Amino acid sequence: MLISEGAPIFINAKRANEPKLGSDEYMNGSCEEETCSACTEESLKEDSSKWRNRQIAVIACSAALFFLGLIFEFVLKWEQPATFLFLIATAIPGYTIAKKGLSSIIFKKRLNINFLITVAAIGSFFIGHGEEGTAVIVLFYIAEFLEVLASEKAKKSIASLMKLVPDVATVKRNEKEVVIPVKDVEVDEIIVVRPGEKIPLDGRVVRGVSSVNQATITGESMPVTKQVGDEVYAGTINNEGFLEIRVTKRSDETMLSKIVKLVEEAQRIKSPTEKFIDKFSKYYTPLVILSAVGVATIPTFVFGLSYPEWVYKALVLLVISCPCALAISTPVAMVSGITSAAKNGVLIKGSAYVEEINKVKVFAFDKTGTLTEGKLEVTDVISFGHSREDVLLKAASLEILSGHPIAKAIVKKVEEKDNLETVEDFKAIAGKGVAGKINGEVYYLGSKRLFEELDINIQEDTIEKLENEGKTVVLIGNEKQVIGLIAVMDKIRETTIETIAELSIRGKKTVMITGDNERTAKAIADKIGVSEYHAELLPEDKVNIIKKLLKEYGHVAMVGDGVNDAPALASASVGIAMGAIGSDVSLENADIALMQDDLSKLPYLIELSKKTLEIVKENVTASILIKGSFAILTFPGLVTLWLAVAVGDMGLSLAVILNAMRLSSMRAHLIRTQVSKSRAKMHERS
Repeated sequence: MLISEGAPIFINAKRANEPKLGSDEYMNGSCEEETCSACTEESLKEDSSKWRNRQIAVIACSAALFFLGLIFEFVLKWEQPATFLFLIATAIPGYTIAKKGLSSIIFKKRLNINFLITVAAIGSFFIGHGEEGTAVIVLFYIAEFLEVLASEKAKKSIASLMKLVPDVATVKRNEKEVVIPVKDVEVDEIIVVRPGEKIPLDGRVVRGVSSVNQATITGESMPVTKQVGDEVYAGTINNEGFLEIRVTKRSDETMLSKIVKLVEEAQRIKSPTEKFIDKFSKYYTPLVILSAVGVATIPTFVFGLSYPEWVYKALVLLVISCPCALAISTPVAMVSGITSAAKNGVLIKGSAYVEEINKVKVFAFDKTGTLTEGKLEVTDVISFGHSREDVLLKAASLEILSGHPIAKAIVKKVEEKDNLETVEDFKAIAGKGVAGKINGEVYYLGSKRLFEELDINIQEDTIEKLENEGKTVVLIGNEKQVIGLIAVMDKIRETTIETIAELSIRGKKTVMITGDNERTAKAIADKIGVSEYHAELLPEDKVNIIKKLLKEYGHVAMVGDGVNDAPALASASVGIAMGAIGSDVSLENADIALMQDDLSKLPYLIELSKKTLEIVKENVTASILIKGSFAILTFPGLVTLWLAVAVGDMGLSLAVILNAMRLSSMRAHLIRTQVSKSRAKMHERS
């Protein structure tokens, strides 16, 4: 059976050649474990009802024959007709079960639950308990059917995201609007989206203004205003305005399709707990079979006890001891946690990171674009021996060739971009600034450190005054002197101070690491309340800080923008990228990606990890205790075969799945509300 063997649950809309839900390959277990549950959204819709109807027909027919057999045997006392009815009732659903059990042995060299159930049923008939053998097969088939339905619901939680994208789009061609399938729309075509309609493809607004609900991507239902030049994403909802959108990505390349793909891949990456349980299950089943053989033979041949009685007990033990519920206890919870996070705008790239985030003791943050908005504005331009306009113009001429946030702020400050001067021999000096020739003279623009290394005198008093105000200062000068200072300032995010406080409540150490100067870093650190900060760091220095924290605390999460902080993100136990919406680089570099620039998702992430691991422990504990209790009760004869299947095996497996699916109801905003309340209570007490 699919779930009983611990196979991961995922949806992959790309794999057209894989078996569909309800197909013979799917039900007979002849496909590979990694891919047998990978169904497309279309196949789920097309095949699910047919498969369900066929299963119900088999269950109804076998159950009717089984009850008729019970009447013949226990009411009418006609044993031979009863045995015949039991055989037919067993064969109808038993064919599939036996085939899957034999296929597992022949092709995978593995004993699975299907094989154990088949052995138990056949053994029951041999010792004169045909009704028990039939009950085992029928109950197992029913429980398997219910379990697949439950797991199908878990799969659909991600597949349903793709349902949010319309099948057709309205495209402007030859000055006319035509409705065509989304897959046929080409890049650069103009699509029309009216009020209340879903946006079918990623693109950029070329006409119109509207508010768009981006909950499918970010997990936040608060509408975002979109106007000309803004990016929009497939699956989001246009609320009230008329929009014309130039398509930037085909249907299989959209942000939503990437999210689904990443979640699918994440579900294949196993956590240490999953790997341990998989390894345990591999050796556990053969050991159980040997134990059952011992129970069947030793009491009979050594102590002369009743052979049918102890064979029956051995068959019960065989069914009870199957590790189905234990094998799925961890992966089904991890999958549920990952899919829940995706619906809340948090992409987790594997269950290993779900487990790791719960161990994190330190959260390290980049400053610009993470703790702050990253939207710098020029606040001061101070010149020495040159006009203010000349200083700003030369600075912008150098910075227009750079992609740094400070560079963008300086270029934005220049009103007449046409007046920018030509720069030759431009070069970036990592972590310090830039240099280039303007009218044959070399100019430098960058940090105080850069000019100190060039041995050029700086205006220390003026710089200190600006930095004490929380501003970042860059210097511009030639090979002889500094000709000006430009101060920029960044706004602290609305969620930063509260999130840092919430992390502190949870006992997490918070560290700010930045390339900014000491005074500016201290001013920001004091405002937001981090535990400690490190300033004036080069990219390699940030990596060294992460390594130092890892050595001291063991488990460290790094939160950054996923681009400039890639080395530090890679060095941490868990790399968390901010604002991944629209950023392929952020999605690729990070272990966890926050789709929005929303630090308040971090407490949710911690709570989700904690809750997921709690459910894993609940599932594992329940599996061990219930199966252990049933195994002990087998020897005094208090557990029957049908009870072993209905409760001790498949009933328990179903309970494990349903318990794990509770994670899907977790909502990020509820976590934030709860933490804010607890924080308020702490303030009241103090």
